[in-house]
Amino acid sequence: MVIGIASIIFFNIVDTFWVGQLGDDALAAMSFTFPVVFVVMSLSMGLGIGTTSVLSRAIGAGDRARVRRLTTDSLLLSLVLVIAFAGLGLATIDPLFAALGASAPTRALIREYMVPWYLGVGLLVIPMVGNSAIRATGDTRTPSIVMMVAGFVNAALDPVLIFGWGPVPAMGLRGAALATIVSYAGAMAAAIYLLSRKLDLIAWSLCSVRRLLQSWRQFLAVGVPAAATNMMTPLASGVVTRILADIGPASVAAYGVGTRIESLALIGISAMATALAPFVGQNHGANEHGRVARAVSFATWSSLAIGAAGAAVLALVRFPIAGVFTDDPVIADQIGAYLLILPVSYGAMGVAQLCGSAFNAVNRPLVASAIVAVRLFVLALPLAFLGAELYGARGVFAGMAVGNAAIGVLAWVFARRVFLRAAP
Repeated sequence: MVIGIASIIFFNIVDTFWVGQLGDDALAAMSFTFPVVFVVMSLSMGLGIGTTSVLSRAIGAGDRARVRRLTTDSLLLSLVLVIAFAGLGLATIDPLFAALGASAPTRALIREYMVPWYLGVGLLVIPMVGNSAIRATGDTRTPSIVMMVAGFVNAALDPVLIFGWGPVPAMGLRGAALATIVSYAGAMAAAIYLLSRKLDLIAWSLCSVRRLLQSWRQFLAVGVPAAATNMMTPLASGVVTRILADIGPASVAAYGVGTRIESLALIGISAMATALAPFVGQNHGANEHGRVARAVSFATWSSLAIGAAGAAVLALVRFPIAGVFTDDPVIADQIGAYLLILPVSYGAMGVAQLCGSAFNAVNRPLVASAIVAVRLFVLALPLAFLGAELYGARGVFAGMAVGNAAIGVLAWVFARRVFLRAAP
């Protein structure tokens, strides 16, 4: 899972690096797109969580025919939803980014990236849901290899399409979007092939509309709360972007770079959370509650260790990292502040993420949603507003860190009561 998630993050890091070479205006424009991109990724992850939860429990119960039908129906559901989202996104580019605080020149740059990105969004979502179905069987290696290859394809195409090479014209931000779309198209083809040929998890026969809707209800029972939960993060990210936009464009650019580095720093925790879901789901389906309790306990203590190590490394290398993305001393200074303050809370935030993953796997998605809602809207955002008033961008970062730490403690106390009580 580390390899697979690293590949997805690699997409974002490489895109940010090459777009940064176009100048600070282009980097700021791409930073404005992060909340919207995160919404789509959150939708995909929500559908994937629903797929993993339902399929892993069916696998644990030994129902092979049901697994095949559910896998097929999950892919159809993702296709319908991304088409609707793409249409809505194309119609709302200008008003949405104006509301986020982007100026007219910046919105023109944003359109260069978002129009092709929306047109190809299905190529991003469907392979993510398909890979979740593969992981539900216990195979985390194969989808990770698929995403690793896609990451390398994206890295190779980015400089060619952004700056031009030979007969290929320079396309700037539009080229960055096209590189991502092409690489994900290959990932989608590989995921469909693996599901249909290697695992025989796609039912090519038609089913009744009634049965299809029954399957969709099962996914949506977990997937809707999980998607809503995941969308809370980009929504909160949009609010933070708006707060920082009032402070200055340098703060927005620093926040965009910092969140990308944050994803890389949290890769071990994110990998464990993703692997924990099928493990907990299969064992819950087989009534092995003792194994569930031990897995949750191990994962949460590991999160604290990984978070502490990541915070120490980022504190030491924060300014060299900032120098990779920008030559502007103001932006570099704020990137350094982000990478010094926020990582202190990564271990506790990981505990909350892991507990939420376990609750989704046992069909308690509303608990997982409550953990994220409290972290963002009760703790982090109010503290970020307060921090902005008192200490500017550094205050925003500190407020978010305090919120992360508090929810980690609360999530662990509740998860301990639920999972240890169910264990023999």
